[in-house]
Amino acid sequence: MEALYILIPLGLTIIFAAGAALIWAIHSGQFENLEQAERLGLDDE
Repeated sequence: MEALYILIPLGLTIIFAAGAALIWAIHSGQFENLEQAERLGLDDE
């Protein structure tokens, strides 16, 4: 039971950090040019 006092805030912190990283990536333009990302994954053969 005592582990929940550590795991619940830790889990919420990780979720908040992931959400903040996603929002930062969206606002900084990481997802602006998705066509180029598709071309990087294709083979030239």
